[in-house]
Amino acid sequence: MQDKNPYIMGREERASFVFSHIALFVVFVWFGALKLFGLSPATPLVTDLLGHMQTLMPLPIESGLFVMIFGGFEVFIGLCFIVPKLQKLGLVLLIPHMITTIMPLFLLGDTAWHSMLSPTLEGQYIIKNVVIIALATSIYVDSKKKFYPDIK
Repeated sequence: MQDKNPYIMGREERASFVFSHIALFVVFVWFGALKLFGLSPATPLVTDLLGHMQTLMPLPIESGLFVMIFGGFEVFIGLCFIVPKLQKLGLVLLIPHMITTIMPLFLLGDTAWHSMLSPTLEGQYIIKNVVIIALATSIYVDSKKKFYPDIK
């Protein structure tokens, strides 16, 4: 029996790799598009975060424009995950995005928490980003492998 090369993806790994990219594409493009079309239920959370940030440091941007830019940023990140040459850029852009989306847990306590360790619905929405971080980490690790078909 021949040892499998750990640097070449097997059939199941390839399927998982492709599905991971599609999942991130769908989530980021969908949620970003909702912001761009003014339909996102997260808009109040984003504008509250911007308002709080503006009390800490002056940010010369109107909240509606910020939501549009943030939505466009999300759409672009999603697109990066289905364009192979942009995958690394998508992973890099995911870092400031995740930092921004996690900020309400620390800066908007009344919005994110009922009490200690008891998040509101908004808090749960934010905390689920740990799954996105885990999936992105997995994509990064798997991207080091070759995407060759199985040789039989």
